[in-house]
Amino acid sequence: MRLSFPKLDRTSEILEAVHTKSTISGVTHNFYRYPARFSNLFARIMIETFTKPGDLVLDPYMGGGTTIVEARLLGRRAIGIDISSLSNFITKVKTTPLSDNDIETLILWAKYLPEKMKITNPSARPHEWIENGYQRNISSKNTWPIRKIIELTIAHIDKLQRKRQRQFARCVLLNTGQWALDCRKEIPTAKEFRKRFIYNLSEMIKGAKEFTLNIRRADRLYKASGSFRSHCLNSSVIGIEKEVVIAKQPPRLILTSPPYPGVHILYHRWQVQGRKETPAPFWISNCLDGQGASFYTFGDRKQPNHDVYFDNLYEAFKSIVKIIDNETMIVQMLSFSDPSLQLPRYLETLKQAGLREIIFDNLCNAEDGRLWREVPNRKWYADRKGKLSSSKEVVLFHRLA
Repeated sequence: MRLSFPKLDRTSEILEAVHTKSTISGVTHNFYRYPARFSNLFARIMIETFTKPGDLVLDPYMGGGTTIVEARLLGRRAIGIDISSLSNFITKVKTTPLSDNDIETLILWAKYLPEKMKITNPSARPHEWIENGYQRNISSKNTWPIRKIIELTIAHIDKLQRKRQRQFARCVLLNTGQWALDCRKEIPTAKEFRKRFIYNLSEMIKGAKEFTLNIRRADRLYKASGSFRSHCLNSSVIGIEKEVVIAKQPPRLILTSPPYPGVHILYHRWQVQGRKETPAPFWISNCLDGQGASFYTFGDRKQPNHDVYFDNLYEAFKSIVKIIDNETMIVQMLSFSDPSLQLPRYLETLKQAGLREIIFDNLCNAEDGRLWREVPNRKWYADRKGKLSSSKEVVLFHRLA
């Protein structure tokens, strides 16, 4: 179905948001670099265009929580869903306001950190985590000092009294661990790690304060009522129509980035010095990783024809169709390893699930009438980057058929 984009006076802003090359920034967005994130500017424009204050925004593949953060800042109700417990942890930390007392406690707690993080201190080894493989590939000659400092810091984090304080501190450690270990050729020294952790703590406290201030302002501006503003579900999308919290109100907007068919993206691992994968992020965040890569991507990317992927896609969107109405707009940004084959099948699968594609004439920039963007130097893992097929993303619009 071909239409003109709503709110035509914002078309240039929408195109700018889609094609922006600026990094994701502001408030709590920098708390963790989740793979395949779209920009917070894109999320904000879509939310402002298709919803009004008080409406429900849903992201069924919330990843790093960009949609949920922006919806909360704009006075919308927000629900995020992800099968990954790591995604759930990150988004909850990003969207949890910190009180003045929380911030004072964290600042005071940090005063004693340098002494506690000295590598010469004895550390309590997390034997259960080790036995289950969560420290895999981070105990080599180059990485063991970082691993030990993480152990020392976690022991100090556990002394914080409030759960939201402990979760925030773990997220700072997760951020710093990613900086130190993920896709780096040279591992920083223990001293550099300690310095970076203190820096990250300071910057993330600033971000949390900004987020808390802005959501309070948004609540006053939009006259938000009720304590329920955002909710995170650690669940598969398949069967979400049974979730009580979702059944209460049809979403006005579903804004998401589903798993990309045939594209190798490590949602659940860091890559240490090449292709040595580690599930350490789950240990640091104190949540479990129960499955391999295909669990997070609808199926093995190497499977011929990706039949499992499209079967799971169909079931997921059949569940989504059950919770939306005629006013719901579904906006997706995604990429393909082979767009010429996979995009038509993707669209046909959504059609079979009960959706119709909307083409906005004034937004198209390609022969197929859709809105595409180039992602410069896209890097999915350590040694492949540049102009791959998956370096292009398409924005898809759908409504109930």
